[in-house]
Amino acid sequence: MSNFVSVEELVELRASGGPIRVIDVRWRLDRPDGHADYLAGHIPGAVFVPLHTELATHGEPSDGRHPLPTTATLQEAARRWGVHRGDTVVAYDDAKGLAAARAWWLLRQAGVKVRVLDGGLSAWGAAGLPLETDDVHPEPGDVELVEIGADAISIDEAAAFPAGGVLLDVRAADRYRGEHEPLDPVAGHIPGARNVPMAAHLDVDGKILDTHTLQATFAAVGVTDGTPVAAYCGSGITAAHTALVLDEVGIEAKVYPGSWSQWSNTPGRPVALGDQPG
Repeated sequence: MSNFVSVEELVELRASGGPIRVIDVRWRLDRPDGHADYLAGHIPGAVFVPLHTELATHGEPSDGRHPLPTTATLQEAARRWGVHRGDTVVAYDDAKGLAAARAWWLLRQAGVKVRVLDGGLSAWGAAGLPLETDDVHPEPGDVELVEIGADAISIDEAAAFPAGGVLLDVRAADRYRGEHEPLDPVAGHIPGARNVPMAAHLDVDGKILDTHTLQATFAAVGVTDGTPVAAYCGSGITAAHTALVLDEVGIEAKVYPGSWSQWSNTPGRPVALGDQPG
């Protein structure tokens, strides 16, 4: 089964009365609290998920901007969303699936069946489907999660990863090259990392590209079936989307959740510049 669900398929699943819980993960760097946008219009029945408190935690700069939540925090959140044992969660956002992918990555590790709405809220609107403006608070669920973290790597593991696999930097090319750094104290990339920006996986409508195109993109940087691969970004959100896309084409990937925000705030870590891994 695909990790992605189309608007048409979601409509059918909801109409069938199956155990579906839709979550709205409205979050962007320039608008981290998406609750007001959610209240302005969301998919009927969708529960709002605050990424910065339920899909991440807070720490020191050297921990990165979006450290992983504890399994207990995530379980409490999932129950608040109304998720029960055996439910399928469908996550969406209005930012090309970036925030929804973070939910997918965490929930999948935790043993929850989870999919991402292809094209997000834009695809729902383009289909002429209705939105609602209520604040949905379902009866609490009873889902039990397994321990998360197995699909994550540490800062030291990220440093060593290029020696035995492919470490992907999925930020925009100018940030990878070190020409532009709007958020972190140091510009550049982790030595040995290869750049494949997240945008390479999506069409103009924010929907995932076909499998052949995706496989060719990854193969161009040495990622094929069986290649050890890990991804990082600015703060561990966008990298989860690359892990989602890689899984869709049958390639397992780790994520370095601390990402560049942790690396650049840790004294002594080397930095590479330019368009080569270094």
